[in-house]
Amino acid sequence: MKLIFATNNIHKVSEIRNALNNEFEIMSLKEAGINRDIPEPHDTLEANAIEKSMTIYQLTRQNCFSEDTGLEVDALNGMPGVSAPGLQEKM
Repeated sequence: MKLIFATNNIHKVSEIRNALNNEFEIMSLKEAGINRDIPEPHDTLEANAIEKSMTIYQLTRQNCFSEDTGLEVDALNGMPGVSAPGLQEKM
């Protein structure tokens, strides 16, 4: 089964391929022929990951998955947090 991983970070792609013991064909965005930036407009990591997956699925109609990472430090009241445009002005 082919899965598009909504990233061009080759290190993340390699980690997933290794974790899945190459049981799936994992393709980066570049390998899938997708050369566009995907917006991350939301204020949660989960919502941004969903946005990426939905965008790729709508473009390709192929199975895909995504992730979004960031630091949310309790001692810093959740900062730096998600770097959504306009979000920093709210803090």
